[in-house]
Amino acid sequence: MSIFDKFKSGLQRTKTMLARNIQTIVTGTNEWNAETYERLEAALIGADLGVNVSTTLVAGIRDRYERGLIKTTEDIIRVARHDISETLTHSSPIIWRDDGPTVILLVGVNGSGKTTSAGKMAYAWKAEGKSVMLAACDTFRAAAVDQIKIWGERAGSEVIASTHGADAAAVAYDAATAAVARQADILLIDTAGRQHTRKGLMDELNKIFRSIGKACPGAPHEVWLVVDGSTGTNAVVQAREFTRVVDLSGLCVTKLDGTSKGGAVVAINAELQLPIRFIGLGEQLDDLQPFDAEMFAGAIFE
Repeated sequence: MSIFDKFKSGLQRTKTMLARNIQTIVTGTNEWNAETYERLEAALIGADLGVNVSTTLVAGIRDRYERGLIKTTEDIIRVARHDISETLTHSSPIIWRDDGPTVILLVGVNGSGKTTSAGKMAYAWKAEGKSVMLAACDTFRAAAVDQIKIWGERAGSEVIASTHGADAAAVAYDAATAAVARQADILLIDTAGRQHTRKGLMDELNKIFRSIGKACPGAPHEVWLVVDGSTGTNAVVQAREFTRVVDLSGLCVTKLDGTSKGGAVVAINAELQLPIRFIGLGEQLDDLQPFDAEMFAGAIFE
């Protein structure tokens, strides 16, 4: 299966919902008018693209249609696809360090898919020839350490872990120290699920930051928020709140294969202007894919 096929398959429900709604709008429509545009805007909002993105997108389509630059429904779909792709260009490449490990910290609420995402990222980067270590810093959830150890075996990556209830910051320090000593290319640190409003857990996260920095100056180099894409606009709210307490450098949006709310990717990116690093398109090891704006837009507006 090609990468684009993975995008199409993973985003099938979002595409189907959008296509059905747009088909209803255009059936019997010979000329687009105010009501038609309102219905299109509602369809885009229904796919969780967000009010601001949907309004801007429809305004641009309407302007070009009234100026005669686009004439058919096919033109409108093509323009929507192009504009969504352009909206998603708030991105920047990952800066891989060449003088030590690149330390990536994953944060997010319970159930967002951090541990699974860490394992799949390790698998993908190992396949590219990078040496990857994993740190099991979710010492709060009973099964978390065992879960990441299983993922480490699947990915062929060493896991630094302790026991349930151990000091997460101490584990992070040990992992960073080991990654430096063993000249790993990447250290992926999985953390416990936490709400931004839980002061104790946020204090623990700050302690993890400090511990990593002591073992590897300048680390963590990337801090990525993992959000569950199936929650739609709730994922947008969650991402917004986390940015107020954590200096994020990227986002990973998981579980898009089981939802018609894939447009949340667009809404999150447009509001926060943070790069989407990965999206989850299925359960298999290689179904967590590096984000590609053109493939994403093409998959939902094919």
